[in-house]
Amino acid sequence: MRMRRKKHLEERLEACGNKIFFMDRDDRNFEVKTTDSILDLSAMFGNSNPVQMEIGCGKGKFICDLARENPDINYLAVEKASNVIVDAAEKAIELEIPNIIFLRGGAEYLDSYIPKHSIGRIYLNFSCPFPKKSYASHRLTHHRFLEIYKRIMKEGAEIHQKTDNMQLFEFSIEEFSHSGFGIKNVSLDLHNSSFEGNIMTEYETRFHELGQPIYRLEAEILE
Repeated sequence: MRMRRKKHLEERLEACGNKIFFMDRDDRNFEVKTTDSILDLSAMFGNSNPVQMEIGCGKGKFICDLARENPDINYLAVEKASNVIVDAAEKAIELEIPNIIFLRGGAEYLDSYIPKHSIGRIYLNFSCPFPKKSYASHRLTHHRFLEIYKRIMKEGAEIHQKTDNMQLFEFSIEEFSHSGFGIKNVSLDLHNSSFEGNIMTEYETRFHELGQPIYRLEAEILE
């Protein structure tokens, strides 16, 4: 079901100012790339700190908590839906978190905006599983997306994935393996594991309360 457009959405987006950058590409042609729109991340953040990214930031709980814990790391938070990203950006502004900038747009065009080999880590938290096989190419761990991530990630950078969907997790492991990533720190029940320092998303809190297992892995570029 399509999300109802929020009241005064345009005014709220405008009020967020330079906290939100708009990647204004609406088609899904993976072959068309531009080089004149690459962002100057140091200028955007006002420093040259390391940069990490969450793709699909939702309403922003995870990225806000992460950024507050790590003030010396800059974070890019990507979200396609204006209805959703406005909540996340307003949250970061209210909490006075300076080290997050939000990117509104699809992950398929990240390498048209993000400098090559500039991202030290990518977080994929509870991405839409697109359960129908015909929609597999929309999954954020499909190999077409992984090739985009590899172009913007630093050597040895990692992708940290969490999901409640076992089928997506299995699909992701296969795609990572075939795309030149090594997989480590795999958990089939994160909240009953020895992993420390987990920051929960809105979805994760709900799934945990329902007793559902959370699957987690780290994928590192090997080639």
